Amino acid sequence: MRILHVLSANFFAGSVAYAVALAEAHHREGHQVWLASDAATLPTVAGQVQLPVSERSYVQRLRNIRVLRQLVRQHQIDVVHAHSRAASWVSYFALRGLKVPLVSTVHGRQHLHVSTSAFDIYGEKAIAICENLAEHLREEVKMAAAKIVVVPNGIAFGEELKTEPGEFVTGSPDSPSTSLRLAFIGRFNGPKGEQVAVLLQQAVPGLMQEFPHLRVALIGGELAQLSAPGKVALKQLQSQFGERVEVVGFTDDVAGWLLKTDLVIGAGRVAMEALGAGRAVLALGEAAYVGLVTPATYAEAAASNFGDVSARQQPHFLVNAAQVALDARAFLRQPHRIAPALQQRVRSEYSLARVAGQVLAVYESARMRLAAPDFIPVLMYHKIPEAPIATKHQIFVTKENFAGHLAYFKRHKISPITFRDYQDFASGRRKLAEFPARPIILTFDDGYTDNYTNLLPLMQQAGYRGVLYLLGDFEVRHNQWDLAADPTEPRADIMSEAQKRAFVAAGWEIGAHTQSHPRLTTLAPAAAAHEIAQSKAELERRLGVEVLSFAYPYGDLSPETKALVQQAGFTYAVATDSGGLHLEDDRMQIFRINMFPHETPASLFKKTAKWYRKYYRWKRKK
Repeated sequence: MRILHVLSANFFAGSVAYAVALAEAHHREGHQVWLASDAATLPTVAGQVQLPVSERSYVQRLRNIRVLRQLVRQHQIDVVHAHSRAASWVSYFALRGLKVPLVSTVHGRQHLHVSTSAFDIYGEKAIAICENLAEHLREEVKMAAAKIVVVPNGIAFGEELKTEPGEFVTGSPDSPSTSLRLAFIGRFNGPKGEQVAVLLQQAVPGLMQEFPHLRVALIGGELAQLSAPGKVALKQLQSQFGERVEVVGFTDDVAGWLLKTDLVIGAGRVAMEALGAGRAVLALGEAAYVGLVTPATYAEAAASNFGDVSARQQPHFLVNAAQVALDARAFLRQPHRIAPALQQRVRSEYSLARVAGQVLAVYESARMRLAAPDFIPVLMYHKIPEAPIATKHQIFVTKENFAGHLAYFKRHKISPITFRDYQDFASGRRKLAEFPARPIILTFDDGYTDNYTNLLPLMQQAGYRGVLYLLGDFEVRHNQWDLAADPTEPRADIMSEAQKRAFVAAGWEIGAHTQSHPRLTTLAPAAAAHEIAQSKAELERRLGVEVLSFAYPYGDLSPETKALVQQAGFTYAVATDSGGLHLEDDRMQIFRINMFPHETPASLFKKTAKWYRKYYRWKRKK
């Protein structure tokens, strides 16, 4: 994929580090990446173009728009990723009429004025770096919920962090082992500088007096912009405590300092890096003081980007220095390692490799939302018998009627594709110009024998392929879940392994439908996770295919089961009568349309129409 990042980089803020890290990660994966920013050079091997993105004059904005438009055309850019409102503004206008998607990462709260909500310049997708920002965008900016994706900043937890999870390292190589170090890490201008100034005045003197071996380090940029009261307090501390006050300023070796630090005060990226290195953190940001980050407080801390972001507009936040001193004192009296599980969780959730993958999926989603803006019908079939079945579950279409469905699709130039096909277009492996004008996805659940005897020949004759959702347990050879619920239901046999392989040979996509067809929401989390993940693993092992998509049995799902499906490595998941208006609204809950025994040309017209999902939501209220 060809990716262009646009960012304000008049100083090296967290958003700049995030963009550079993404560029490096995607470049390593073989994507072609460029960055357009204020900076003459950034620490990346990606292509760079200096552009005064931060300059807000309309003359310069017009110049920026012209340059970006030329870059997009020159390099045949597939997606533009903006990292500030100024970058989104110029990118939005630069891309007008080019059919190139725009993705914006929102790193902080947006100014709430009329143009913010009335004039949407964020593009096809907006990445919120924490849950509080997502709520802010939904509730205050009035952004459509389907457009927002929560993806945190990614951290390259470097090899220099040699500590094992939970290992406690204290003191620096040039100081006694009894020493302690408290470090303020971050920017020292703006609101964060105000917080540090208050603590230097009201909290640090008492701590340094109480703990004679305590060193206090100030690490980060814009130290010269510390407020006047902060500078006075710092000078007094240096005069009183000498070399125990370490004014480091900007450094490329934050990781090294973390290994020499016992307690970090910081927010955002700083907090993530410190926790990933096993350091204890007092999360203090522009919006809130969370306190010591523990397994119990982690979710609240992460939702606010460790104190930097409030979900709702609030009065100016000023830190309670007495509370910070109390919390710091409690830790310094008994320094301890952070919980190993917490360190591992941070390293997993903020892993750059994981985040880069999530962002790439957002790019793909933005591409497809622009290339295929209409609803794509996903039809749900089960049995394809020779004759009608005496069952209260109307989940069959006879062979004759199904042949009529295929003839209808042919006649109306409706083109069946699979999720694998869709993903090939989304990822750039296939050209979007080849995407069909009227796509449809035909799905078949459970893998009944009549799918092999009746369905497969009909589809092959039509030149179509579909998606077959199979159980991971190949010993399940009939619809035992139906009989368990109602013994009067007719038995329906499930294909053998050889018959399933015939679908693979015919180019069908194989999807997972759990191991044994349970209602996932009735299971304990561990059992549900096993049903989901094991089905993918078994199908891939037995059939030698990559399993990309998942079907929830009975359409039964919850936010928790959706998370388990995503964690298991699925790219798409289909529901039954729930889901978004567009496939890209939620790839883990894609709306499917039930197909019944007595479909007519009129019902086929309705169920394959671009407006059907909106009609269904209006009629059924879901």
